[in-house]
Amino acid sequence: MELCRTDLFRARWTEEIHQEWIRNVHENKKIPLDKLNKVKELMNQAAEGCLVDGHQDLINCLSLPDPDDRHVLAGAIKCNADAIVTFNLKDFPNDILVQYEVEAIHPDDFITDLFDLCTPKVVQSMRTHRARLNYPPLTPDEYIQCFAKQGLTNTVRLLEVYKTIL
Repeated sequence: MELCRTDLFRARWTEEIHQEWIRNVHENKKIPLDKLNKVKELMNQAAEGCLVDGHQDLINCLSLPDPDDRHVLAGAIKCNADAIVTFNLKDFPNDILVQYEVEAIHPDDFITDLFDLCTPKVVQSMRTHRARLNYPPLTPDEYIQCFAKQGLTNTVRLLEVYKTIL
């Protein structure tokens, strides 16, 4: 979310995307729904104009390997997004997305592209993000390890270079 504030990209999502991550986090991490809904509201406030609506009529016209992901593509089409940032690349094949001038990009590649675009903004964003983590606070190494646990190997490699200022 802190990267949204860099103005290097415009984050967009739908209410269905919120419902999906909230359900998954609640089921997998047992975090109470009221806390997750508070996070959702904070996300919407932090990324001005992020909510996409009016995409629902497109959903049934789309075909993806997992029909439950069609709402994501419909939202991307509705807001003229260039990319869908997802770990789930297999369910967003480029041969389908190209018709809509959308690409699926792995979060590690997305962050790497942002580094290439404007390293100082990304590093400052990461510094700000780490500084806001209070429960518990994280050392730069612990912070970088969080990215490693998510499989963001290129991001980890780039952050290692800036570890002393994180």
